[in-house]
Amino acid sequence: MGPVGDAAAVVDPDLKVHGLEALRVADAAVMPTDCRANLHFTCVMIGEMAAKRMRTGR
Repeated sequence: MGPVGDAAAVVDPDLKVHGLEALRVADAAVMPTDCRANLHFTCVMIGEMAAKRMRTGR
């Protein structure tokens, strides 16, 4: 995850894939660093965040 100019980033902070329209990624792959917590709950929250942003048109 990172800004459009970041060569190492695939998605922006709104989880939209760089260079494509209408495609988002909402799983553990979008985390920029390793997570030491339970990944299930972290992924659920990523999904919730993506759903909220899609509902608001972001």
